[in-house]
Amino acid sequence: MQSLSEIAPAFVEMAHRIVWSSAATVDTKGRPRSRVLHPIWQWDGSTLKGWIATGPTPLKRAHLKASPYISLNYWSPSQDTCVAECRATWAFDDETCTMVWEMFKNAPQPVGYDPAIIPDWNSPTADNFAALQLQPWRLRVFPGTALLQGQGDILTWHE
Repeated sequence: MQSLSEIAPAFVEMAHRIVWSSAATVDTKGRPRSRVLHPIWQWDGSTLKGWIATGPTPLKRAHLKASPYISLNYWSPSQDTCVAECRATWAFDDETCTMVWEMFKNAPQPVGYDPAIIPDWNSPTADNFAALQLQPWRLRVFPGTALLQGQGDILTWHE
């Protein structure tokens, strides 16, 4: 198993290159529920934190209230995959929502985009916009070359 400082840069590089992740939560009856989301990750050399700009729908809120964990799985056609198992925390305050909005708006493509393109989001302080903070407790980076050619390292970290 690798340290967070060994795996986080590889994870962020792959996740930001792939962009979209299948995200699974658990509903109020303990059943898995999946959707596609677009996280952005911040690595400062010691802490990895993710953010999702999203609508705080009653369904998402109920799922994360029942279990505050989310699994994010990225996959590309080259068979590169990476996974982040995280604790998710809602942020509804104007300061955090504006910070996340601007982070996505100013990030380089392909991970960056202008959140205003979403029809229901007219501003970061709108009631139908929120941020989810992601605190990973487990990461896995699996290059497609490890699967297809037996080359490359599979990286794993957990608390």
